Amino acid sequence: MNMQSVIFIVIAILVTFCITLIGVALGEENLLLGIVALLGAFILMGVGFSVKRKFRNSSNS
Repeated sequence: MNMQSVIFIVIAILVTFCITLIGVALGEENLLLGIVALLGAFILMGVGFSVKRKFRNSSNS
């Protein structure tokens, strides 16, 4: 497994954890935790897309 795959798997696991945490926050009626988890999921997905673009651009040049 190369380094790119490891990075993407770690980001995917963290995003999945954040999405699961949103459900837990809703169940516990904890608005602050839900907002933090939602922001975390969005930020991590953005990081994933940025890293993917960076890897794609570096392999094309």
